[in-house]
Amino acid sequence: MKERGGKGQPSVDERYTQWKSLVPVLYDWLANHNLVWPSLSCRWGPQLEQATYKNRQRLYLSEQTDGSVPNTLVIANCEIVKPRVAAAEHISQFNEEARSPFVKKFKTIIHPGEVNRIRELPQNSKIVATHTDSPDVLIWDVETQPNRHAVLGATESRPDLILTGHQDDAEFALAMCPTEPFVLSGGKDKSVVLWSIHDHISTLAADSGATKSPGSGSANIKTPKAGGGNDKPVDSPSIQARGIFQGHDDTVEDVQFCPSSAQEFCSVGDDSCLILWDARTGSSPVVKVEKAHNADLHCVDWNPHDVNLILTGSADNSVRMFDRRNLTSASGVGSPIHIFEGHNAAVLCVQWSPDKSSVFGSSAEDGILNIWDHEKIGKKQEPAGTKAPNSPPGLFFRHAGHRDKVVDFHWNAYDPWTIVSVSDDGESTGGGGTLQIWRMMDLIYRLEEEVLAELDKFKSHILTCTS
Repeated sequence: MKERGGKGQPSVDERYTQWKSLVPVLYDWLANHNLVWPSLSCRWGPQLEQATYKNRQRLYLSEQTDGSVPNTLVIANCEIVKPRVAAAEHISQFNEEARSPFVKKFKTIIHPGEVNRIRELPQNSKIVATHTDSPDVLIWDVETQPNRHAVLGATESRPDLILTGHQDDAEFALAMCPTEPFVLSGGKDKSVVLWSIHDHISTLAADSGATKSPGSGSANIKTPKAGGGNDKPVDSPSIQARGIFQGHDDTVEDVQFCPSSAQEFCSVGDDSCLILWDARTGSSPVVKVEKAHNADLHCVDWNPHDVNLILTGSADNSVRMFDRRNLTSASGVGSPIHIFEGHNAAVLCVQWSPDKSSVFGSSAEDGILNIWDHEKIGKKQEPAGTKAPNSPPGLFFRHAGHRDKVVDFHWNAYDPWTIVSVSDDGESTGGGGTLQIWRMMDLIYRLEEEVLAELDKFKSHILTCTS
């Protein structure tokens, strides 16, 4: 990826230079933030403030260090410039090696091990779950956790809750339920594990406004006695799984809840399978899709607007869209309704837009974050000159601002076309990571008739000025 690719493809640096020259044309707003350490996960938190020209919002990040300082979970405050406010020349003038003035670190939690995945609780986005290289899921109330100074030898922050149930490390597969405070995880033990933290959420939330000793966890939760394993903080309460689901033949890489049900969920893994589960029917798969892809599956997402549509991303470089009413062919092999081929390396993250039911993003090890609209497939082609030659069906935007693998991204529910994305740039640039917050120009995604009507206004204005 670092050198010129095959078939005359530009090198990473050439591609990046070309992208940077197009920033004023393609983007309504962009903030580039250089990270000291690589980050494997980025998530939007609650909105804090709305103002005339920009809004303020929480952002959750991980910092994966080399051991010279502790690994951390970072809570940042972001200023998000509103649409059509930023000047084009301003957004194009940034220094790759600098920190963005729009991203300010608010609080640091010293994490027990590196943070591989962060997920916020939809019912209370101040409560987040994290995966590390251990069997446990850690739950944090980021408002009540004390701000820590990450120096070598500093004691680890204490989670507010520990979820136990995996028999081996669970590193990446993690999801929060949209309808109930349920948590879902997958791991190297080939299991999918479900917890309900319902009994604890009210206590955690109530404690947010109460005075208590920092990091002491929830006052009303019974804490385990000292003398257990050294790997668990003594003061953190733990809860056991509600259900453990067996059906994968290899590591579970990602999990996702059905948007309309806390009892239905899906998982994907290194066995190339997509499995649908229903907790009401037992711990065995409801549907097991063999060979959903031709390689390991890395990610899955369930459409929040149309519960029949599920996306999967794989090491075979493709994104596939499945209809859960017709998942397999007669032989049991996966039967996707469309295969999206716009990456030339393994797909790491897929996510549906929170705003438009047919739009989704995919990011990959090729350093590209693609934005797709499956409703555009089979429609009449865009006017000549507006669509890139050989562009895959459905692809309408390529974010090429990262110079190494894009490990995670997240659509902003409060500002639906604003995306935060993070790349691990250690290999390409010798640096840590790059965080970018960006919003494409609205002329790119708006309806054609709207855009033409707007252009007509300018045309009449120009005619008036020159007549």
